[in-house]
Amino acid sequence: MARSRWTSYSLTALACVLVYVALLWPNVLRRLTLGSFARIPIEFAAGILVMALLPRRPRVVLGTVLGAGLGWLLIQKSLDMGWFKTLARPFDIVLDWELFDDTYSYIRDSYGQAGAYAAAAGLVLGGLAVMALMAWAVRRMSDMLARNRRRSMFTAAGVATAWMLTLALGVQVVPTVPVAARTSVTYAYDRARQAGRGIVNKARFADEVKVDAYQNTPRRQLVSGLQGKDVILTFVESYGRNALEAPELAPGTAAVLADGDAKLKAAGFSAKSGWLTSPTFGGNSWLAHSTLLSGLWINNQYRYRSLTASDRLTLTSAFRDAEWDTVSVMPGATRAWPEGAFYGYNRIWDSRNLGYQGPKFSWAQMPDQYTLKKFTELEYGKKDRRPLMVEMPLISSHTPWAPIPTFMDWDKVGDGSIYRGMAAAGTKKADIWTSADKVRTEYGKSIRYTLTTLIDWVREYGDDDLVLVFLGDHQPASVVTGDNASHDVPITIVAKDPAVLDRIDSWNWADGLKPTATTPVWPMDSFRDRFFQAFGSTPGTP
Repeated sequence: MARSRWTSYSLTALACVLVYVALLWPNVLRRLTLGSFARIPIEFAAGILVMALLPRRPRVVLGTVLGAGLGWLLIQKSLDMGWFKTLARPFDIVLDWELFDDTYSYIRDSYGQAGAYAAAAGLVLGGLAVMALMAWAVRRMSDMLARNRRRSMFTAAGVATAWMLTLALGVQVVPTVPVAARTSVTYAYDRARQAGRGIVNKARFADEVKVDAYQNTPRRQLVSGLQGKDVILTFVESYGRNALEAPELAPGTAAVLADGDAKLKAAGFSAKSGWLTSPTFGGNSWLAHSTLLSGLWINNQYRYRSLTASDRLTLTSAFRDAEWDTVSVMPGATRAWPEGAFYGYNRIWDSRNLGYQGPKFSWAQMPDQYTLKKFTELEYGKKDRRPLMVEMPLISSHTPWAPIPTFMDWDKVGDGSIYRGMAAAGTKKADIWTSADKVRTEYGKSIRYTLTTLIDWVREYGDDDLVLVFLGDHQPASVVTGDNASHDVPITIVAKDPAVLDRIDSWNWADGLKPTATTPVWPMDSFRDRFFQAFGSTPGTP
């Protein structure tokens, strides 16, 4: 009998602790400390009072509903932790559900099908278990409160009094963390407002996508300043401002760019560089691609889906309509990409038809050097072709940054078989993701590899008509950048014809492959219009 009584007391105590922890659970990983729980949640006092006074049936119903709701808040705060850590923003309850499909694909490509199944099952079952556990905890706690109504009311009054006193006096056990907490109420209110903004955002974007100053401009007029040129637009995965300015990364990146400047100048090329602010951070590269190409701010999946279902003019479709041969090279794509029709590509090369016979390098289906070499063979090196307009993401610097390929002589690349030993002997994901310092080190190596490869490709294969635009899609995840990093990414235009760079003199970009701290920063969605203005037949006007 005593044992069952103590078991009952223990379960009730556990329920109270679970409710208390859930009320104070933070939504940012760095706040998950003991100090975050040395606080008084005002919701605790209100909940004690309400549950103590309600009759049994409404108490059971309300307890179940509130418990499940508290469980959902716990799940959403945990999702926020992951979103903040990788994308530097909270989870959007209206707009972010579609991203789970891409997350599943990333896990499958990086850790295998079994890992993807396990992650999906864990997410669904774990979420249901949390909500069920919190519903049980609130109901058990409410039963205890109802059995001791007098004590419960005194307890509620004591908690409320302590909360008001600590609020009035500004009491803090941990610096900057007030003891008087309004965590769950404030959080739920903020998320409700976020959901409302998301719904309004959807309605507004449907009109925004239709407004385009260049929609009726003759396409040849938009890009006439590049007549006869091969325009290659290359996104370098995770190439962010951090790679050029973080103390532990900047020296290595700067050395590669300085060496590249010298090599390109010797080959007759010049370059100018600036900064763009990406709509995304740490991932979701396609949002940056669509923002740059469309001239619209695409910062969530709904905007992306709405954009690609429209007839919005893009950089690539403008070139296609002006008689360029438009090509997409997507080494990371493993399945059909219907959005290619929206962008206006005549052909799409991806991992299924690029002929790669080597191993994957974690998420990356093939090394960037192979991609560039194959592109040269399939498209750029052909004789008697039309001028090309190409979009080509380079992916060797994609997280998890292990293993990383090594640059080699171009003649050795072949069908990619040479990479088998390199991938097997390379650094493993498990060896670096135990330490943020190791992750940053390998990230830096991956950026240097891709920049080295791209610059050397220009030196080796670039001709008089090449115009290369390369830029980052977004900053790497916060494990590399730390918290509160900007969304800025470098962008560079390389050309042999001086008339090309003369057209962007008014942009005030820095000479060479590296922008400076004082180089202007533009939002990424402004690039399309600035590009049309610079390279159109009447620069500076729509």
